[in-house]
Amino acid sequence: MRVSDAASELVQCWLGSDMEARTHRPAWKTLLAFAIIYFVWGSTFLGIRVGVREVPPLLFAAMRFFVAGLILYVWLIAKGERSPNRREWVTLSVLGFTIFVVDYGLLFWAEQRVPSGIAAVMAATIPAFMALSEIILLRTRKLTVRLAIALLIGMCGVGVLVSRSLSLGGAPIDTMGAVALTIASVSWSISSVLTRKLTLPASKVMSAGAQMLAGGVFLILAAALFGEFHGFDPGRVSRGVWLALAYLIVAGSIIGFTAYVWLIHHESPTKVGTYAYVNPVVAVLVGYFLGGEALGARTILGTACVLVSVVVITTTPVKKPAAALPVEEEAEAVRS
Repeated sequence: MRVSDAASELVQCWLGSDMEARTHRPAWKTLLAFAIIYFVWGSTFLGIRVGVREVPPLLFAAMRFFVAGLILYVWLIAKGERSPNRREWVTLSVLGFTIFVVDYGLLFWAEQRVPSGIAAVMAATIPAFMALSEIILLRTRKLTVRLAIALLIGMCGVGVLVSRSLSLGGAPIDTMGAVALTIASVSWSISSVLTRKLTLPASKVMSAGAQMLAGGVFLILAAALFGEFHGFDPGRVSRGVWLALAYLIVAGSIIGFTAYVWLIHHESPTKVGTYAYVNPVVAVLVGYFLGGEALGARTILGTACVLVSVVVITTTPVKKPAAALPVEEEAEAVRS
């Protein structure tokens, strides 16, 4: 994959000054950053599916996140960023396990059974599970009629995708794959909510890089535990899979996250959060045009329901219970 000069300049811009004044930045940088988190992140689901056809899923995930995390970590240390202390490393390790082993491990495993576009749609249910986590676990959000309807629509969308009784054309998605993707989304949501209670590095970039690094180590151990190294021969992996891995590391994890952090400092969280609506659509279209995945009435209807649910949930004002205490701003989790 060839990274454009514009993307490189964006990275250098962020590294030099991530709090640059809004009036001093060209519009093309903002447009480029949005294009990256919209289209690059949306396309990573197909990259995962290409990789897990030839490389065991946990091992492929380990390759992606260990390398990306190591690059970010070394890069930041070279810039003079403080390394996490022992207590922070404990927290980062916990999140590294729950997010990268449980969530991403299940996502990579499920993409052996589920089309990449559908996997992206199932991942888009994360805001729904985050809302439920805030209502049930933290009790910092109140269940309103609007929110309840949005959650119900989202569940209906998932039901459309997995139902074997609806006559919508096209086969329902694999049951085990759907279960794995649901557990993955729940794990991500709970982990994101729990970050409000945990001690993390002040630098969000260091936090993300260290989490990826820790998660990569745990994924290597998990791959070994499940015997994925046995019989694996790197020499038999096709060039296309290595290119997909490079794309996931460089574009999906490093460039994509850099663009996201840059945007978070220059645009409203509501605008930046629109990637959650666009990524599933991009993933479905990329899977259809480049991956040969089916695009029938079932996929379209299920995707529409999930996206309507996500839009309503993320645009619904938060109503806190009377006894709720203030909490920190929502964790800036990146799903790519």
